[in-house]
Amino acid sequence: MTHARHIAAERMLTAATEFLGSLTPAQREVAAWSFDTAERETWFYTPTDHGGVRLGDLSPAQYQKAMKLLASGSSAAAYVTASTIIGLDNVLDYVEGYIRDWGRERGRDVGAYYIRVFGEPGSTGTWSWRMGGHHLSVNHLIVDGAVASTTPFFLGADPASAPLLGPHPLRPLAGAEDLGRELTRSLTEEQRVLGLPTSIAPIDLVSANRPHFGQGDGDLPIELLYLWRGVFPGELGQLCKDIHIAAEKNEGTTPESLELTRLTATPKGLPASSMTSDQREILRALLDVYIGRIPDDLAADERSKYASDVDLDWLHFLWAGGLEPGQGHYYRVQGDTFLAELDNTARGANHVHTVWRDLTNDFGADALADHYRNDHS
Repeated sequence: MTHARHIAAERMLTAATEFLGSLTPAQREVAAWSFDTAERETWFYTPTDHGGVRLGDLSPAQYQKAMKLLASGSSAAAYVTASTIIGLDNVLDYVEGYIRDWGRERGRDVGAYYIRVFGEPGSTGTWSWRMGGHHLSVNHLIVDGAVASTTPFFLGADPASAPLLGPHPLRPLAGAEDLGRELTRSLTEEQRVLGLPTSIAPIDLVSANRPHFGQGDGDLPIELLYLWRGVFPGELGQLCKDIHIAAEKNEGTTPESLELTRLTATPKGLPASSMTSDQREILRALLDVYIGRIPDDLAADERSKYASDVDLDWLHFLWAGGLEPGQGHYYRVQGDTFLAELDNTARGANHVHTVWRDLTNDFGADALADHYRNDHS
């Protein structure tokens, strides 16, 4: 582990200790769980119960400590983006006419974000923490006083673009979207055979909220009904089905288009080794939008993995959908371990999902295996 990962872990330890110390016994029972539980790898990006103590139930001082914990695992830019995403629930409530409830008192709720800590925070042993809610999921694992995993790291925005006073709209995830489009537009017709295999985008992230994926025959998007903590009965369940069916109809989804974007262990798309030097620079900038979500010292460590052209060569880029704003689109960057995805299809391509994942080390799978192997020996 690099020195930077130890420094970052110290910040997280301080913030998590202060947060947990501010809770009442009843709140702590909800917020602090055992490390060895399947719940640690359960995550969502829908407006469902993400598990943990709810930010809306915290006092102002407790809320501040919760946000300090979020900041300890985020770069300054990611912290601002996450704070904006939380606030967008107020905007979405307005856009929808304040009618959506999703089975709770308020469906679009800036208080419905949750923090849970797994294990006892300390400078030795294993512990982790997460913060999640609608369009936000941050997950960090610490092993023996060093940050060992920072994924999945999900950021979304609905609306993806909203008006502000003045000429510039609010676009929290503009960098991820615009750089992906710029790279695709730069592709030659020959490159597009691999890089743009279909003009039909899947209607959501193909990896979805699976804890592990891309095994065997690979994965396709998960139906909306099953992206929540539990399946809605009755009218809400039917609403999820109707939204999913309407979205696929609007995009023109076919079995063939889904197969072309199926997520498999072997990457699809155009390899970076077949890109020009200018295209590779755009790809590096796109990587940085995702890697730059974590604190600067950790991000520098991650960037070093793709510093050389040889390292970059293993990455593949795939775009599906239209190339003009307002047209549904999806892309992913995939390598042996790295995966970044963006999907913007709903609400007239004004509802964006993005995620950075590690194909082998989400939730610290690799790091924990090494830890237990060394611990036993």
